[in-house]
Amino acid sequence: MAETANNQKTQRPPRGSSGAPIESSPFQETVINIDRVARVVKGGRRFRFKALVVVGDGKNKVGVGVSKGQDVQSAVAKATDVAKKSLITIPVINGTIPHEAEVKLSGARVLIKPAAPGTGVIAGGVVRQVINVTGVHNLLSKSLGSTNKVNIAYATIKALESLVPREKWVTTENKKAPVKKETK
Repeated sequence: MAETANNQKTQRPPRGSSGAPIESSPFQETVINIDRVARVVKGGRRFRFKALVVVGDGKNKVGVGVSKGQDVQSAVAKATDVAKKSLITIPVINGTIPHEAEVKLSGARVLIKPAAPGTGVIAGGVVRQVINVTGVHNLLSKSLGSTNKVNIAYATIKALESLVPREKWVTTENKKAPVKKETK
């Protein structure tokens, strides 16, 4: 039995709904939370969806976005666009952060600390999901106060934003200070 060229399948790149090839993005997207929200009108309730998305490049950029849409897919797409517009750059030194930071935003308090190599990311819930899309591989954290996922995500971003790279730390050099002579 001879196989003809017509029977062999060729590999095609994946295509989207419009028929165009799907582009691979350099960003990792993680949907943290999806809520159904309602607006009460005369005829009853109108439901929409609110999505909380974190976007990172796996190196040193991360952003968080929240948006609403008529369906889940549009809410996630809009939140992803918001997250990409609000990317911040964080200093990463040997797979961890340069120093500890504690931030309070609304009712949520987030504490992040550098960790020794091999420790891994010790964080819970939303903080872990935000850290996982960055280039940080060793970190200790604690989330205190509010359990509101949006506030915790934004507090984590604010804590990462407050980090200062080691090169920009203010240090004092020991210069020879003039010695005061004692008078008797």
